[in-house]
Amino acid sequence: MRPVLALLALETEARALARHLELSAVPGTLPRWSGGLLHLACVGLRASRLSAAAAPGGALVVSAGVCGALAPQLEVGALVVPEVVLGPDGTRHATADVPGLLRRGALATVDDVVGDGRAKTRLWLDTGALAVDMESAAVLAWAAARGLSAAVVRGVADTAARGVPADLAAVVAADGRLRPMRAVAAALARPGAVADALALRRGTAAALRTVAAALGRLVRAPGER
Repeated sequence: MRPVLALLALETEARALARHLELSAVPGTLPRWSGGLLHLACVGLRASRLSAAAAPGGALVVSAGVCGALAPQLEVGALVVPEVVLGPDGTRHATADVPGLLRRGALATVDDVVGDGRAKTRLWLDTGALAVDMESAAVLAWAAARGLSAAVVRGVADTAARGVPADLAAVVAADGRLRPMRAVAAALARPGAVADALALRRGTAAALRTVAAALGRLVRAPGER
């Protein structure tokens, strides 16, 4: 059986997945968790800390975590496993055909948070992608440069009608850690910020449950032995 290295943007996402999958924290440059063949690491927003990641020999690399829906039919908690990732520069990155994962469609990786439903609609019409994130293109390119297979396993945290407001996006630092004082400032400055934050938190929790189940199936898939 080959090891699986799941790379996530936010430390809170990685911690939640580690709890779901009963993984233990391990020391290292990046926040990391491990258990058996499954390893998690937090590489920050836009995979900004990816250069510090290290993959076990022969590992399957997985860009994991949450994404935002672009296709109107995708609901919160839906699983997104794309066949191709569209990079911000237009580069297309094919994902590996991995036992235990049913791939379909495309995912778009962008440089900036998509803040509202109108922007999501424009991106959907421009790309035809089912969903959007900010890390998968970089993760797939990193894996390819090391001769490793790579896949994407993402859960939908917000529907096509909702985005992530800029003040809430600013709550997360580049390294994937939360900035508590930014959260307080957003709550005080904008009346709807608390409601938006709670909706995003619920969506993120549902998305990560879906991702945890998929990663669990992945490491148990017969073809991975």
